[in-house]
Amino acid sequence: MRSGYLARNRLSHDIGDKRLDNQEKRPPLEGVRIVSVEQFGAGPWATMMLADMGAEIIKVENPATQGDVARYVPPFTGDQDSVYFQSFNRNKKSITLNLQHERVNEILHPLVEVSEGVFNNLRGDLPARLGLDYQALASVNSSVVCCSLSAFGRTGERASEPGYDYLMQGYAGWMSITGEPGGPPTKAGLSLVDLSGGVMASLGMVSSILRARETGTGCDVDVNLFDTALSQLGYVGAWHLTKGYEPQRMADSSHPSQIPSQVLPTADGWMVVMCAKEKFYRSLVEIMGAPELAEDDRFRTFPDRLENRDALIPILKALSKKRTTGDWLERLRGEVPCGPVNTVEEAFADPQVAEDEMIIEVDHPQFGVVRQVASPIKISDASVDHVRGPSLGEHTDEILHQYVNLSTREIEDLRKDGVI
Repeated sequence: MRSGYLARNRLSHDIGDKRLDNQEKRPPLEGVRIVSVEQFGAGPWATMMLADMGAEIIKVENPATQGDVARYVPPFTGDQDSVYFQSFNRNKKSITLNLQHERVNEILHPLVEVSEGVFNNLRGDLPARLGLDYQALASVNSSVVCCSLSAFGRTGERASEPGYDYLMQGYAGWMSITGEPGGPPTKAGLSLVDLSGGVMASLGMVSSILRARETGTGCDVDVNLFDTALSQLGYVGAWHLTKGYEPQRMADSSHPSQIPSQVLPTADGWMVVMCAKEKFYRSLVEIMGAPELAEDDRFRTFPDRLENRDALIPILKALSKKRTTGDWLERLRGEVPCGPVNTVEEAFADPQVAEDEMIIEVDHPQFGVVRQVASPIKISDASVDHVRGPSLGEHTDEILHQYVNLSTREIEDLRKDGVI
């Protein structure tokens, strides 16, 4: 454990002194350095979560393949950059390094020596082959945490298979229960497996770094997209595993058992209602002008409404179409959990967005100002000054000077040899 680390970061318990010292105002992960071999979405999302909280992320990109493939994802691209790349890579540093070059460890190992974590989101069979796991790096830094975010894990028959969010939504059963009954299997509108996998990996890495600071011993952390997607079946998975429940696609994006919890049509669009308690159903039908539906024996309880869903929902839809979304929300708020079905544009126009400071702006040499969605994690006494995602290899010389102690001539030699 680093001497005095926890002591330096504990909040003062002196009630009479309300001031926080400079150390306590730092972002919570300031001082954590992670070498990250990452590309595309899930991995960069994981490390950006950490960078947003102050961690130093040294992003390793292969000069032989022009770096992270995310740099070239349309529709908004520039010279070795894209708005897509920017949305996953703010607050990081980029170095170029060919991990397959015979001289790679002249760079990699010195960086590992001064880092607390090595992260990758490569195919599961590659971390060991490239020397990025704990077995390979423990002799370099015994406290280093090596985190792998892969498709199917680092062991087993599928370790060498690549994987993407779309595939995992199919593998884990998500698509079979998404969409309208009778329609084709449907993916979620966002890359939720990638994003969730990134959050799981960042949590696993930070937790293990915390332990390594206590014990002086690092470890491997394995997260894979398949397991992440499967774990998020959650209560549906528990119902199936315990009682053999077979989930079905539900019309109107309805909850499988809490009726009505779904979208309802309005005079000018759609709204969502969530009657997760009996009192909410009673309030809903009363405000909609049909209080008798609360006492109807067919609809009195959750089991009753589940059994008679096909009779109740057409009645509610006929009522909901009588007023606009805005009118209904004004009437229902405070009585029934409800909300609009916004477009993305409408979502960003919600006053809550500005109130929570959920849009950040970073200057960019090609795109002018890139506006991005901020991290949802708010630390009361610390913040990070956000900077754009790095250009390819932008910090190579700086990092090699600072952490590997190489001269300008040595760096040029490595560049000519194709190492960086």
